[in-house]
Amino acid sequence: MIIIQLKGGLGNQMFQYALYKSLKKLGKEVKIDDTTGFVNDKLRVPVLDRWGATYDKATDEEIIALTDSKMDIFSRIRRKLTGRKTFRIDEESGKFNPEILEKDDAYLVGYWQSDKYFENDEVIAELRKIFEKRPQDLMNDTTSWTILQQIECCQSVSLHVRRTDYIDEEHASIHNLCSEKYYKNAIDYVRSKHSDAVFFIFTDDKEWCKEHFIGPNFVVVELEEGTKTDIAEMTLMSRCKHHILANSSFSWWAAWLNDSPEKLVIVPEKWINNRDMDDIYTKRMTKMAI
Repeated sequence: MIIIQLKGGLGNQMFQYALYKSLKKLGKEVKIDDTTGFVNDKLRVPVLDRWGATYDKATDEEIIALTDSKMDIFSRIRRKLTGRKTFRIDEESGKFNPEILEKDDAYLVGYWQSDKYFENDEVIAELRKIFEKRPQDLMNDTTSWTILQQIECCQSVSLHVRRTDYIDEEHASIHNLCSEKYYKNAIDYVRSKHSDAVFFIFTDDKEWCKEHFIGPNFVVVELEEGTKTDIAEMTLMSRCKHHILANSSFSWWAAWLNDSPEKLVIVPEKWINNRDMDDIYTKRMTKMAI
């Protein structure tokens, strides 16, 4: 059996789910542990059900068996004498590891942020069927519908700015905060291709963006808060014709869900500080200095 630990925010969980679907397609017995990855995470919870995504859930007994973590006295003595006989595999870098797709027994801990883990056409079709939601399933307020109509009627560009959880001391050493220069260069690049571009800004720091992106062609998107606000935001982003990403799996998936051959996708050339993330980039992306 293979068990994938679910953890992180929406975009990360979507990558883990994509690996789950890929392993399923390969004929593996695979389940998801949607409990242990959130025990020490006060900010996040499992959210795949907001897409209507379903999966086989690993039981406590199955997790314990694969990680050799029984706490009875005999198991603890055995581990002290002979070591832990665990099938746990921790992702060591952000690069694609083809050996993961060959495992039969494993407890997988990581983010698996590469489309190389789900290159199968049938898997891609399944993921699109789940993650491409009809607007009428999500847009339950006037603001959402208005934004959607604006996006569809112009040369729209989703611009993702992620700040609040990247600037605290705990995360600053890991995550690069995309600079104003990065966004300016990305905007200039898009305008060189489409002079009539309109930038729809999706962000966790709306006040900062209102101060730094000024003009009639900038729209800071503000939706009514609800249980599916993140799904609605990603859906709106994916409906834009082009994309300027933050170094965030959330905007990565929004751009991936737009299957237009004409799309521009601008990305920061350095994703995070502490690991090689070359395989998060796709052929459709244009890198820019962060």
